[in-house]
Amino acid sequence: MTEAAAGDQAAQTQIVARRFWLASPATANGLAVFVLLLAAAGVPLTLVAHQGLLSNVGQVVTFLPIAAVGFVVARNRPRNPIGWLLIAAAVGALLTDDAGPYVWLVYRLGHHLPLGPAALLLAFTWFTLYMTLPLAILLFPDGILPSSRWRWVLRAYLAITGSLLVSVYAAVVGLIMTNDVRTDASGDLAALDNPPGGIAWLTPVHEVIFPVMAAFWLSFVARLLLSWRRAGIVRRQQLKWLLTGCAISLATGIVSVTAGLVPHIPAAVQGAANFISDLGFVVLAVCVGLAILRYRLYDIDRIISRTLAYTLVTGLLVGIYAGMVLLATRVLSVSSPVAVAASTLAAAALFNPLRRRVQRAVDRRFNRARYDADLTVTAFAARLKDAVDLDSVRDDLTRVVSRALEPAHLSVWVSHRD
Repeated sequence: MTEAAAGDQAAQTQIVARRFWLASPATANGLAVFVLLLAAAGVPLTLVAHQGLLSNVGQVVTFLPIAAVGFVVARNRPRNPIGWLLIAAAVGALLTDDAGPYVWLVYRLGHHLPLGPAALLLAFTWFTLYMTLPLAILLFPDGILPSSRWRWVLRAYLAITGSLLVSVYAAVVGLIMTNDVRTDASGDLAALDNPPGGIAWLTPVHEVIFPVMAAFWLSFVARLLLSWRRAGIVRRQQLKWLLTGCAISLATGIVSVTAGLVPHIPAAVQGAANFISDLGFVVLAVCVGLAILRYRLYDIDRIISRTLAYTLVTGLLVGIYAGMVLLATRVLSVSSPVAVAASTLAAAALFNPLRRRVQRAVDRRFNRARYDADLTVTAFAARLKDAVDLDSVRDDLTRVVSRALEPAHLSVWVSHRD
């Protein structure tokens, strides 16, 4: 790192320290208590409103782990804003989860309860997710911008997301002022889906804002990918954790979107797909926390290789099983129960050999260090069978351990017995 770059990073660190002067373990503890109170408040509100408890509990199950990750990061790295951003994302979602049943009681069931307009405004705090989670990706892993040029990008992104929040709240306030608050069967504002004349401007504004926000998100991910070549060993392991979480979150999101495109899909199936999509955000948050705290940092290579291996093995076995069933029932005219039983036994017999071969191929491509270490240890074990000289065995063992594990220090203790 050059002196100019080091000076720039030190200046950014000082700026972050000044801006987060309230960041402390005590603040993190207070926010943790607040999050737990929000999560607990959703249960009685949902029961009083006679809404489905499972739908609201799903949000709690999703965002409580995200808040927990943010809490751990904030306590251990209080000057890193990523932990606070994760907590803010969870608070925004849980506030929406609590405000939803209250809005239902006031504006759907007609109960004359106080603070109805305030609850209606709190029902849209989930929009803060558009700001907090992408910022955590941009500031990953140290909470510092990569260079001073990215300050303008950050300011532009905050302006865009701020415009989104302002537009939504301006529309909601307009509906409250005109006494035109109507909710649909799910408790959402019907006017936001099809804005009437007074807030008809909302649709074209969002048609401009959302594509621009998506472009910013892509630039944040691209920044991480481009930094891979300049990253050191530790930073690359951190990026692997983050990109693995992003990949899992993207895959679960595709599952939810695909389920929504299926016509006449049962509500339970769509709910399960949405829950899986929410769990993708949990996995992403956990990966971010592990990468920042560097807990079991180098286990990511093993996780990636195992995930790829078992995914490939599962796909191959499913294909083999389906092919054998079709061959036996359609071509050989074997009865279905016999064909299914035979195919199941064949797939079970192929599991271990197929898993070993696929794992070896995956390690050779994605976990080369482990693959080379296994080859080194295997070759040493083969030489050890014919070794008779203790000194040569000790020297060979030292070389093998150094190549396979690369320890900072190595010593061999040999006990001589008469």
